[in-house]
Amino acid sequence: MSTSHHRLSCDVVVAGGGMAGVCAAIAAARHGAQVVLIQDRPVLGGNASSEVRLHILGADISGSRPHARESGIIEAIRLDDAVRNPQRSTSMFDLLLWEYVRNEKNIQLLLNTHLDGVKMTSPTRIAEAHATRPSTEDEFDIEATLFIDCTGDGRLGAEAGAEYRVGREGRDEFGESYAPEKPDRKVLGSSILFMAREYDHPIPFHAPAWARKFTEEDLRYRPHVPFDWGFWWVEWGGDLDTIKDNERIRDELWAIALGVWDHIKNDGDHGADNWALEWIGMIPGKRESRRFVGDYMLIQQDLENSTLFPDRVAYGGWPIDYHPPSGIDQPDEHPCTQIQVPLYSIPLRSLYSRNIENMMMAGRNISASHIAFASTRVMATGAVMGQAVGTAAAICARDRVTPRELAASSDRTQELQQTLLKDDAYILQLPANDPADLASNASVTASSYQRESPPQMVLSGVTRQVGNVTHQWASDPEQPLPQWLQLDLPGPALIDEIHLTFDSGFARPLTLTYVKWVNEHMIRGPQPETVRDYTIEVHSGGTWKRVVDAQGNYQRKIVHRFEPVTADGVRLTVHATNGDTSARVFEVRVYGPR
Repeated sequence: MSTSHHRLSCDVVVAGGGMAGVCAAIAAARHGAQVVLIQDRPVLGGNASSEVRLHILGADISGSRPHARESGIIEAIRLDDAVRNPQRSTSMFDLLLWEYVRNEKNIQLLLNTHLDGVKMTSPTRIAEAHATRPSTEDEFDIEATLFIDCTGDGRLGAEAGAEYRVGREGRDEFGESYAPEKPDRKVLGSSILFMAREYDHPIPFHAPAWARKFTEEDLRYRPHVPFDWGFWWVEWGGDLDTIKDNERIRDELWAIALGVWDHIKNDGDHGADNWALEWIGMIPGKRESRRFVGDYMLIQQDLENSTLFPDRVAYGGWPIDYHPPSGIDQPDEHPCTQIQVPLYSIPLRSLYSRNIENMMMAGRNISASHIAFASTRVMATGAVMGQAVGTAAAICARDRVTPRELAASSDRTQELQQTLLKDDAYILQLPANDPADLASNASVTASSYQRESPPQMVLSGVTRQVGNVTHQWASDPEQPLPQWLQLDLPGPALIDEIHLTFDSGFARPLTLTYVKWVNEHMIRGPQPETVRDYTIEVHSGGTWKRVVDAQGNYQRKIVHRFEPVTADGVRLTVHATNGDTSARVFEVRVYGPR
């Protein structure tokens, strides 16, 4: 027998390496948990990877809702991608995610590894996960304290017996006006994308015999330009079992995609004579399958009313994006109906299983009704949920408590929320309130400032513009750089850590989409508003001493650590931005040894 058997032990197992799983693993690892991340594909990113190539959408609705973009880990990743991958290569994005995970010393990454079973210590508690890696003929038994299901399909939870739902609830169950009258097992379909390239000469296309045929009438509600990034509405399979019938769904999507391309190339003048297929997806981009049941189930009214849950740890804002289950086989319907919702909060109680005590989840499999899920399912929302559950899992592992016990404790819930805010996450209507932050009682002055953005704004506890309140210090654009911001502490204190949060252009989109306007307004490089070159000095013993000299920055959240020094003041001097005429800072935090 050639298969090698391995026993691993860790604090947290994260199953699924899409955007939710990547952010969950990174968050847990950065808070001291030993993590094993299991991904059944050769690359990370899930639907955002080079294998599927869907776009990371979220609460900013492709930039049409300014200042709503997700911050935290997903923002750092997207800023890196904009600078290091301006050509928008999906393969380079794969490598960027791999590098992010590899750089975390507390993560053991298992690519090409399939989670296919669990061992339970009781009907309500997972003891270990079983996984196999056929490419190396290895199998793993992985013991852990907490298990996070970010698989999308919910394979981990299904193996453990976690309660879940499939399909659409009837209108009467939750009083959701957009739900069908009667419940059924229909879901949103899956899509396959293709990419095309324009050449300087005509290139013919001969469709295979198995490609489907479409007329302009069939596609009258489905605009089929431009050609370069494919069409999300090449969608099918919501009437089937998107897990058990996935192979059939993929085959039919290939027939649909090539049939659509055949129509574009050979049925009328679509201006595609010089265009040729460059790539077609081999894996369906799946929208929906299992949804687990937590202690709370998000419903339509929670989104519409922006319910502020006391245990809120993440947020969303993508529209309720409702697709006909049969997809392209429902040509008389628009391929989706988008119902706008405000920014809404997501409670911790929707991110853990109600019957498996040590299982959490993030992504499209969280505890939400089918209608609410139509908004929460998008990847940037999944990413912030991932950061939340990863952070929560690290706290649970540290304190030996279950997710339910964490949610039931107001002290632990507040610790989780404040930790997320410290790590640049955003929680609706919840400002930072960290008693360990020495800057919170400082007096703040600056070399210059704009009337709506005075220096005191950096202590507001909010790190983005909300409504008309900027929550940032911005220097007078008429005054040339360098410009400085100074915090005078109430008295001398031992300090060794300074956190800075800069402006990274939340008024603009940052992620490629299908919308031409969005792509034209993106900046694939450092965001102009972001501070580039700066120094930090501390006032110690009557003199200013430089402790940080930073150049070439393009990130939003920066943490600087240095040898402890007793100081009663901190001064940030901005020498250059990445293009803006003002120095812009949302927050400064100061900490001593802990």
